[in-house]
Amino acid sequence: MKGAHLTGEVVETDIPSRLDRLPWGRFHKLVIAALGVTWILDGLEVTLAGSLAGALKESPTLHLTNTDIGLASSAYLAGAVLGALFFGWLTDRLGRKKLFFITLFLYLIATAASAFSWDVWSFCFFRFLTGAGIGGEYTAINSTIQELLPARVRGWSDLCINGSFWIGAALGAAGSVVVLDPAIFGVDTGWRVAFFIGAVLGLVILFMRLWIPESPRWLMTHGRAAEAEAVVAGIEERFREEGHDLAPGPFPKARLRARSHTPLAEVFRTIFHVHRSRAMVGLAMMAAQAFFYNAIFFTYALVLTDFYAVPSDQIGLYILPFALGNFLGPLLLGRLFDTVGRRPMIVFTYVASGVLLAISGYLFQQNLLTAVTLTMCWVVVFFFASAAASSAYLTVSETFPLEIRALAIAVFYAVGTGIGGVAGPAVFGHLVQSGSRDTVFAGYVFGSVLMIAAAVVVWMWGVAAERKSLEAVARPLAFAD
Repeated sequence: MKGAHLTGEVVETDIPSRLDRLPWGRFHKLVIAALGVTWILDGLEVTLAGSLAGALKESPTLHLTNTDIGLASSAYLAGAVLGALFFGWLTDRLGRKKLFFITLFLYLIATAASAFSWDVWSFCFFRFLTGAGIGGEYTAINSTIQELLPARVRGWSDLCINGSFWIGAALGAAGSVVVLDPAIFGVDTGWRVAFFIGAVLGLVILFMRLWIPESPRWLMTHGRAAEAEAVVAGIEERFREEGHDLAPGPFPKARLRARSHTPLAEVFRTIFHVHRSRAMVGLAMMAAQAFFYNAIFFTYALVLTDFYAVPSDQIGLYILPFALGNFLGPLLLGRLFDTVGRRPMIVFTYVASGVLLAISGYLFQQNLLTAVTLTMCWVVVFFFASAAASSAYLTVSETFPLEIRALAIAVFYAVGTGIGGVAGPAVFGHLVQSGSRDTVFAGYVFGSVLMIAAAVVVWMWGVAAERKSLEAVARPLAFAD
């Protein structure tokens, strides 16, 4: 019966095989557009916060310092960490679809509220709630996308989706140039208008997601096999209506014992005991890329204003080429993660990022760069770093069992970001505040070492997940044989 929860019953299903055999089609493109857009929202939020740094310091209402800017960035990341954990737990229990509506609604309300901040603490609080919405989005949408896309294109598509963060960054950079123009908006109005951009986008995305089905893979493991079958049959019918000739089967089947949820004790035993080496890989990758990105990007505007005297209303112009390099990295290198393979490409992009950061940092320390040439260096560095960071999210979302996928994403995002991201902006904000190129360079070197160390861990324990079904990469806990 549709909607019945037949927990404990053993069922046979060919749903994973049928989903992986589908040709690339309009359905997959719409899934990416409606769900992957979360990364665009995050890019918009992060870039607006960075680009608005100068305006927030000049605001007659807020009067933020560099340290306050770093604190607000850390509050956003702390919210993302806690939001990922809480909503990730709910995503595995209640389903993907419910949560990607709840988390988007929280983001929408919180980012709009940021526009009404009256002091540093209210601003930090609203940024915390905005981060919680985005963190919850990561777990709900990454698990859904992984479970709906065919295995043969999972790497490239996932990297491109994660790389779309930088489309949002470009939108935020371009938008900041407009809203911070004193000829258009007042000094205490422009930054408030900027935060409404994200809220308006969030409202549009709510409607885009109405047609997306629940993950059939989630349904089949939660005693709702009839619903899962109906969803897959509906997807297949869409392909046939578009003219695709689908093979009739039969397809390999799997036997599984349905469950309503997975106890937290089993979740953590599976992650940190059964898959200990995978946990080490996920932690190393997430922590390194989180520090690398958040420490450097969140303080990029401060470096430009404090060391190169770039006007605050011009910061967005320097972020646009930076964002372009970040988007092109996953787009152009992504297919190699499905062909050359996960492990060699992850190692290559992490090492390249670390080495290039150290070189760029040294040139900065020696005062050999202008604001323009520093930006050019970052474009090259983050061409590789963006692919590396995207591969971290790909790795933690495909190498753990289906029943705990969302919470696994949350755990590694939370731990990695807690180690590398929350402290990073605050520490770097303090380093920039010192006005010393030597101290800023020391931070760059630390980020470089973290990336290279993560590459070593991946080379030793990484998983070759390319072109394999999710069930082959990580056996679901519900499988009965």
